[in-house]
Amino acid sequence: MQTLILAGGKGTRLRPLTLHTPKPIVPIVNRPFIHYQLDLLRPLNADGAMGVLLSLSYQPRRIEEALAHEELGGIRLRSVVERQPLGTAGAMRNVRSQVTGTLLVLNGDILTDIDLRPVLERHRARRAAATLVLVNVEDTRAYGVVELDDEGRIRGFYEKPESGVTSAKSINAGIYLLEPDVLDLIPEGREYSFEYDLFPRLLTSGLPLYGEVTDAYWLDIGTPERYRQANADVLSGRLRRYPPESSPPLTPDGSAVDAGATLKSGVSVTRSVIGANCYLENDVQVMDSVVLAGARIAEGARVSSSIIGRGAHVGSNSMLRNVVLGDKSVVTDFSRLG
Repeated sequence: MQTLILAGGKGTRLRPLTLHTPKPIVPIVNRPFIHYQLDLLRPLNADGAMGVLLSLSYQPRRIEEALAHEELGGIRLRSVVERQPLGTAGAMRNVRSQVTGTLLVLNGDILTDIDLRPVLERHRARRAAATLVLVNVEDTRAYGVVELDDEGRIRGFYEKPESGVTSAKSINAGIYLLEPDVLDLIPEGREYSFEYDLFPRLLTSGLPLYGEVTDAYWLDIGTPERYRQANADVLSGRLRRYPPESSPPLTPDGSAVDAGATLKSGVSVTRSVIGANCYLENDVQVMDSVVLAGARIAEGARVSSSIIGRGAHVGSNSMLRNVVLGDKSVVTDFSRLG
């Protein structure tokens, strides 16, 4: 089996955090996000020599440099740079010549702890051309909904359906298992989408197309609100970890504080993440927040439910609530934001 991670997007929904840092290496609890996706693959890496293709487009050099010296536990990364946007499925045409067996495809903004081994086993047992991992949600109006028959075979797609159109609650989780002949259906050199082009074509072609519903943890991290939620879920243990030793050491108050951070007298950090080389002056309080590397929070400041970008400065005695600061932002003393 081979794996492709679709990591070429600009991460516009996650701005300002992705203006200078591509989404695959935005940190979740002081760890590049892509490592959480690689964690999913480790149980499949029985021989310790798995190869993973990264489809890149936005700031590819930054991603390659950031991962060049990382310990990846036997996983070999190889990047394929997309010179022009070709859509979610079009990028796969660039790697067709390298695919010789079942291809696992991961969208590059999905945080999950699903065990992929039984999914792969059922995909092969059914002799499926494609299997889509699905998750159930209560409100489907913002998603593409997938309808299954009693055998798990997909019988319909509904994009952001109005109430009453379908009773299905399963949505596309951004994880796919595809056989090589499916890639042959993708045209070369033009934009092509999984949701609007490839999967509907598979459905009408009669090829065996299945859905696999999971109750595993699943989150699209693509907005600041969800990004902060992702950090909170890792801290709280909602996200199981592969391997367990990658779990961050936590303080008694449920926070992850990088060893290179400086916390002065009277600092209180609760259910939060403090990145490398951060400097928190006397009597600072941080709650339910993410403070990225190199940020400085001056004396007496209060930060809650916020994200503080890399190298940002929060002035003394300021109060921030539900605020997202981009990299190197400056908040003056005694400010009230949020």
